[in-house]
Amino acid sequence: MIELVKSANHEALRQTGEAVSMGERLNRFIQHNRKPIMFGALGIFVFLVGFIAAVSLRDMVQQRAFGQLEAFNQRYVDLNDPSKAEDMQALVDELSLFASKHTGYAGARSYAILGSIYADKNAWEDAEKAWTQAAAVGGKTYLAPVSLCNAAFAAEEGGNIPGAIELYRQSVSFKDTFPAAPRAQFSIGRLEEVQNHPEAALEAYQELLNTWPNDTIWTSLAQSRIIFLKSR
Repeated sequence: MIELVKSANHEALRQTGEAVSMGERLNRFIQHNRKPIMFGALGIFVFLVGFIAAVSLRDMVQQRAFGQLEAFNQRYVDLNDPSKAEDMQALVDELSLFASKHTGYAGARSYAILGSIYADKNAWEDAEKAWTQAAAVGGKTYLAPVSLCNAAFAAEEGGNIPGAIELYRQSVSFKDTFPAAPRAQFSIGRLEEVQNHPEAALEAYQELLNTWPNDTIWTSLAQSRIIFLKSR
């Protein structure tokens, strides 16, 4: 029994010594490397402060941009009158400058408003350019496929049928997130018919049936056009 107690005491002393030794080594390491540790911690702190400041600044800039966009849009609604052409031109100039300085949603929305202004004037070439630019800066926002569709419509109205087809194709590439993609695909077939390209039209309509079999409107129209074209 005495031997067991001695053994236990010895083991406890050994473990205590190891703990003291480990603590001492850690203390010596900290003392020896205190400057690198201190500067490293300071660097992390500065990085975090800078990151938080950058995020806060970005949020402030975005909020300010969104406020400006709402103001632009309201002015567009209020000025939609031929008698206010001079004021509308001033709005166009301000929007163009704003759009050139922003990307993402803010840039896309400003170019989209410009597209609507040009479309109201039947300035289809300018509308097409504005909406195409909206899609370019919109990236993956929902405005990208919508703007592409609008640009395609403007191109069609302006007589640029090949350009309209290409723009509709680009909007269809967002088919997983763009609810109007079946309509855009149908428009491709319709415009191929306008160009007297029945085979290309049939291919476009068939693509619609294959990709959106559960659509109830545009697939029915596509089926009707397929029957008509094949009957010829």
